[in-house]
Amino acid sequence: MQKVIVATKNPGKAKEFVRMFEPYGVKVKTLLDFPEVEDIEETGQTFEENAILKAEAVCEQFDQMVIADDSGLIVDVLDGRPGIYSARYAGEEKNDEANNDKLLDELKNVKEEDRTARFYCALAFASPGQSTITVNGTCEGSILFERKGTNGFGYDPIFLVTELKKSMAEIMPEEKTQISHRAKALRKLEDQLSQLFSKEKNK
Repeated sequence: MQKVIVATKNPGKAKEFVRMFEPYGVKVKTLLDFPEVEDIEETGQTFEENAILKAEAVCEQFDQMVIADDSGLIVDVLDGRPGIYSARYAGEEKNDEANNDKLLDELKNVKEEDRTARFYCALAFASPGQSTITVNGTCEGSILFERKGTNGFGYDPIFLVTELKKSMAEIMPEEKTQISHRAKALRKLEDQLSQLFSKEKNK
């Protein structure tokens, strides 16, 4: 069985990647399985740079295929914030509720039509001895005035998905893996890695 390490300690992201790879017969490990691995400092200025940093560092450490993502929320009226600082928007402790509260407060006087936003995901695939591949995906939407739904994590409860007219937290996980920014980025990655996963995929 082929194996890939997903360089994240985020339980929500981990579940999404396991669900996405399940049909391909690829065994997924995450950094939750390797608690000894220290957090990799995200010093890049873009989502892509941070994803590459994480993927290549873990690939070098374990000499295995690694996928790393860096993703976040881009709000147009805030000039792209929170952007690459999405997870720590309200502080270094990475508190989802505090992040949502801060964003809602910043947008409290912004009209509905001006609350456009998108989730953005950059994926980096590093493999020993190979050049790192990067892809990206987006999910268009807007910021709600209050939380809706109980599924998902992060900014999902306050993000209205344009094509569904529901918050990201109101849709089922199976549906999210079809329309999310991470799902779209992974489909692009699958296109480039089709030879690698084709044997398992066709079983």
